[in-house]
Amino acid sequence: MAIVHATDQTFPQEISNGTVLVDFWATWCGPCKMIAPVLEELDSEIGNDVKIVKVDVDNNQGTAADYQIMSIPSLLLFVDGELKAKTAGFMPKEALVDFINDNK
Repeated sequence: MAIVHATDQTFPQEISNGTVLVDFWATWCGPCKMIAPVLEELDSEIGNDVKIVKVDVDNNQGTAADYQIMSIPSLLLFVDGELKAKTAGFMPKEALVDFINDNK
């Protein structure tokens, strides 16, 4: 699966089915740039089991406000539309895999 870029309008549909990892980010955010290749690698390894969705907080402020995103990157894990876990800041791939597996 490819990483999906969601908007305020498409977000509810994107998280509605299966396990979904959402990355709230911005173009000017250094740690967001650091985690982007980690998410790409993760998508190539577990993309069939976990959908990865990115939300640009500058262009989609409604969704960011709905989930009280105060710092970025913020990573939220949804299962069938239900928020299961939330974390913020850069994470190496191994920690990200643990975060997903511990909360899905």
